[in-house]
Amino acid sequence: MRPLVVLVVLAFVSSAGDPFVDTAPERLAAYIRVDTTNPPGNETRGVEFLGTILREAGIAYDTVESAPGRGNLWARLRGNGKPGLVLLHHIDVVPADASYWSVDPYAGVTKDGYLYGRGALDMKALGIMQLQAFLALHASGKQLSRDVLYVATADEEAGGFMGAGWLLENRPEIFKDIGYLLNEGGGGRRFGTDTVFFVEVTQKVPVWLRLTAKGRSGHGSVPLAQTAVTRILRAGQRLADTRFEARVIEPVANLFKGVARFQRSELKSAFEDIGAHVTDAAFLQSLQMTAPGYHALLRNTCSLTTLQGSKKINVVPPEAVLELDCRLVPDQDVDQFIAQVTTVVNDRDVSIERIMSFTPASSSMDTSLYRLIQTKTGERFPGSTTIPGVSTGFTDSHFFRDIGIQSYGFSPTVLAENEGAGVHGNDERISVATLTKGTAFMVDLVQSFATD
Repeated sequence: MRPLVVLVVLAFVSSAGDPFVDTAPERLAAYIRVDTTNPPGNETRGVEFLGTILREAGIAYDTVESAPGRGNLWARLRGNGKPGLVLLHHIDVVPADASYWSVDPYAGVTKDGYLYGRGALDMKALGIMQLQAFLALHASGKQLSRDVLYVATADEEAGGFMGAGWLLENRPEIFKDIGYLLNEGGGGRRFGTDTVFFVEVTQKVPVWLRLTAKGRSGHGSVPLAQTAVTRILRAGQRLADTRFEARVIEPVANLFKGVARFQRSELKSAFEDIGAHVTDAAFLQSLQMTAPGYHALLRNTCSLTTLQGSKKINVVPPEAVLELDCRLVPDQDVDQFIAQVTTVVNDRDVSIERIMSFTPASSSMDTSLYRLIQTKTGERFPGSTTIPGVSTGFTDSHFFRDIGIQSYGFSPTVLAENEGAGVHGNDERISVATLTKGTAFMVDLVQSFATD
């Protein structure tokens, strides 16, 4: 863990351009230097950084820790009564192993036109774009038709229970009269010369499971016919070999149809009517090999992620543990799915514990905010296409969808092919040009929606 560095907050300076846009790269670089790796989080460091900027802009804000060091922040600009808008981002980032990076992942280095650092894409960049839009809205002095909140939370990378989930449970008044929310989960992508914006409206439901096998312990020199380790390996192999039933829900069908014309020729017709092809085992196998992200939207999945046995090589342990990261199609009943996993494992000496799961929820495409996003993407990227997205991962949006807030995953940026590879990976980076263009887009979008 890097020590907390006292950062000099960069004041806005006059320039030929928009100061809220021009200073976004410097702001992001400074934010990256605030190490908020989760675990342990230390999001209060990020709260202090953001709070200093808001205070210097003359904007009041509130903070609370859900636990020592687990800070959350919110600020509000008052409007005239229309359902409010939340600009949400999470402060925490996943760990980075510097030995695999070409730069210090927490130095906020810019080279070859890219700003490098953990959180550059997930999701401090979007947090800065939202911040600059919030500051610009405040500085404009315009009469607002609705409240606009800037909210920065802890713990999203570990489920959000110390952040967005905690705020909704312990500070629900923050979100009174809120109707809309913008968060991570969507954005622009290039398909050759075409640009497509995905607006995330729903996501697969995470269900994390822990399988624990029990058996006789003993000395490694005397192999036993069956042990906890052999049981857990057999259970894992059965699950790895299982292909859960493929099916298509409406948001997924809309997504496939929306991207069909950008696919290679042999996939175009299948994507146009994906529901007619999910019973074709050969097609699904080919899709998993060539486009696993699309394949994952068509069925429940489980990835075997952690495996624990003995802590000593010559000891047969009495217990072995396998953890699964399962993601369910949003219409799947979680209890029924766990019962299905139990059937697949088929071993009374292997217990199954639910570590975490969320409820399924979706946002409507028939809202003023969704339509405004469509309009603005068309204005700023002529000829682009905007379609509803479905995420294989999860974000904090599900907490807000559960209470009826229309929540959209949307980043006003267009990433070139492979630019998103750094998310949770090495050399995470964002183009400075992409960041500034996205900031200008966010400023425009937020001002248009807040003053309609």
